[in-house]
Amino acid sequence: MWNLTRLRVLVAVAREGSVTGAAEALHYAQPSVSHHLARLEAEVGVVLVRRVGRGVVLTDAGRLLVERAEEILGRVESARAEVAAHAGLRTGRVRLAAFPSALATLVPPAAARLAAEHPGVELALTEAEPPAALTALRNADVDAALVFAHEAPPAGDQRNTTLTPLLEEPLYLVTGGASSEAAAPAHASPAVLRAHAGDSWIAGCERCRAHLVSACERAGFTPRITFETDDYVAVQALVAAGLGVSVLPGLALAAHHDPRVRAERLPGEVRRVSLAVYGAPAPDPVRAFTDVLRETVLPRGGWVG
Repeated sequence: MWNLTRLRVLVAVAREGSVTGAAEALHYAQPSVSHHLARLEAEVGVVLVRRVGRGVVLTDAGRLLVERAEEILGRVESARAEVAAHAGLRTGRVRLAAFPSALATLVPPAAARLAAEHPGVELALTEAEPPAALTALRNADVDAALVFAHEAPPAGDQRNTTLTPLLEEPLYLVTGGASSEAAAPAHASPAVLRAHAGDSWIAGCERCRAHLVSACERAGFTPRITFETDDYVAVQALVAAGLGVSVLPGLALAAHHDPRVRAERLPGEVRRVSLAVYGAPAPDPVRAFTDVLRETVLPRGGWVG
């Protein structure tokens, strides 16, 4: 039987990239981390890490075991939470990771409803984009994660992740000159985008801009990206200053809509928002939060004020 402490040490070494970093993260002495690694390698019978300079790299066997260890540790944490709730040892806790525009729009009313309907359940919030949120979920650092995807499910191991669909938020072309969505012409998305082929574009990081670049390429051009930011408030300020155009999802505009910019809906373009939970069944507090979140989201109507 493998020791859970040694598995946690291996995961920490993989995450931190060094024995020293793992020792600091776990609040262990460095020799203790090295001892646990050596004992784990003896137990499994293969080399798991190799020293490179001041750090370490995982072997193929090490990477495989880290993947399984994350799954094992996540399930153990879920089991502890379930047993504790069943035994009445605590009233409950939900640690939620969510992307910024969801934290500004979906989470506050859901949190208020959770507090009113389940006053004993504690909600802790962490800001994280989908890849980091799913990693935290798998590592049992959070209990649930609000994530989004444009076309396929978010990247990550889906084998033990349950996704609860919440909504499909429309995407908007954001340009200078305030106007209402109702005043925008009803063109197809490629035509709307193609009209701005010669403009400068404001986009997020390389991962976040993938859908924008793909949509523009379907419209027949590659966007010339001159500013990079994931801050939806900054995006709108840059657009308002005449420095480019951009595409933003409905939640970002619901959280903050600069009156100096025009938001034109892109027909057929959506971003799918889901709540991810690792392992099954989810602990009672997580199920309670899932229920209030769905009830809060379902009646949601317009996106742009």
